[in-house]
This record gives sequence, structure tokens and C-alpha cells, in this order.
Amino acid sequence: MKLLIVDDNPRMRNTLKTLLERQIMEIEAIYECDDGNQAIELFEKTRPEWVFMDVAMEPVNGLTATERISHRHPETKIVIVTQYDEPEYREAARDAGAYAYVLKENLLDIPGIIRSVF
Repeated sequence: MKLLIVDDNPRMRNTLKTLLERQIMEIEAIYECDDGNQAIELFEKTRPEWVFMDVAMEPVNGLTATERISHRHPETKIVIVTQYDEPEYREAARDAGAYAYVLKENLLDIPGIIRSVF
């Protein structure tokens, strides 16, 4: 399985990458980038099955990138990983095509989300 982590904070990318490497044995590759525009480009090159997307990034935010990726590739599982717990963000993520929504304080939920698909 190929994964893409998109977050403008390198420490958060590293934390999530370490968690996934320790918890998910079926990983073939983990790709990383730090904004939504890069995510769209890297997604097209690598075609990961799972994308873990932050919301607040510049110049292209995670909701916009999620919408663009999920519109062209609806089979892709995009998990929004954010600090924003407001209902309007959750609704916007759902409307953009996100598969799941996880708060950064609940990163340990992510392996279970992946396993629920298998």
C-alpha cells in the first residue's frame, strides 16, 4: 500500500509517518509534501491508496486539494488530519470527498481507520 502525507509541519509529517510505519505492515511507500498543490502533483505521479491531508496550508489548502484529488480519483481514501474540530470544517471535508476526519490529538485512531477497509 502507498501512502501520501500532506502537512506543512515537518514534525507532524514525521510523527504520522513513524506511527504508520510501526502500526501498518502492508506499506510499500510513504510520500510526503507540504502543501495542497504539491499533493495534487505528487498524487498524480505516485497514485497512493491513502492520503493524510492537513487543512491549513498555503498556497493551496487541504480541502481544495482533497476536492481535486477525490473528483478525479474517487476510489482514493483521503483522511483529513487537522486541529480544527468545528462542524463547518467536518462538513466541508465531507463535501470535498474526504473518507474520514481525524483530529491531530487523535492520531492513534488512524491505523484503525486503515484496517477497517481490509
